[in-house]
Amino acid sequence: MTRTYHTTRRVEFSDTDMAGIVHFASFFRFMEGAEHEFLRSLGLSVVLNWEGMSLGFPRVSASCDFIKPIRFEDVVDIEVRLERVGTKSLTYGFTFRLSDVDVARGQISCVCCRLDPGEHRIESVEIPAGIRARLLGEPALPA
Repeated sequence: MTRTYHTTRRVEFSDTDMAGIVHFASFFRFMEGAEHEFLRSLGLSVVLNWEGMSLGFPRVSASCDFIKPIRFEDVVDIEVRLERVGTKSLTYGFTFRLSDVDVARGQISCVCCRLDPGEHRIESVEIPAGIRARLLGEPALPA
């Protein structure tokens, strides 16, 4: 199962390092921003109130491999792939392209958690069926 989403990002001056190329940490912000766009396109978010529960999807793993440098004002295409939907976790893959040339590849894994801000607690929970259906592009389940 792979569901994909595409977006673009223009490299800002603040995204670059002293050598004039995108700083490695910027790719992690780019991945997070692309993930948020993907979720918004499905009517979801990384933090939401769902059926009376406050849910979040904190990261448990993130990586990025850098292939070719990109620079200030380059417009990079970001492909987001929902590579795995587990019982409690999601894994996204990202491919960054400039003029159809791969420049970086990344991955983020996150876990569905119930948030209790009053108690400052976080507990992993199963991804609710309605969220899972939206992620997988399945028809809405009857209430």
